[in-house]
Amino acid sequence: VQLQAFGGGLVQAGGSLRLSCAASGGTFSNYATGWFRQAPGKERAFVAAISRSGVRTYYADSVKGRFTISRDNAKNTVYLQMNSLRAEDTAQYYCAAAKSDIYSIGSAYLGRTYDYWGQGTQVTVSS
Repeated sequence: VQLQAFGGGLVQAGGSLRLSCAASGGTFSNYATGWFRQAPGKERAFVAAISRSGVRTYYADSVKGRFTISRDNAKNTVYLQMNSLRAEDTAQYYCAAAKSDIYSIGSAYLGRTYDYWGQGTQVTVSS
């Protein structure tokens, strides 16, 4: 499956953005999906994940209550709604898909859980 993330941009602190990740080349509902981010000089970090059906969602503590992950399997798209953005949210954001469904935060946050990765989209939050 191929993944393409888009929707990044420049936003002021306190603002909102919605990222989208469009999938092609596979049956999207067969894949759990996640978002990760990487800031300059830092390691890639887990942001959020969602199960195949969308019933289960998982979040990093740093974004809980501010970000919401969702998916529309009919449109082969996963979304990341980001509210109350902070300067520390500035990063390249990546979406990823896993062939196995996700049942715990323990597997959601591991990069090796995911089999496919899209290119990143840059989010810059100005303070």
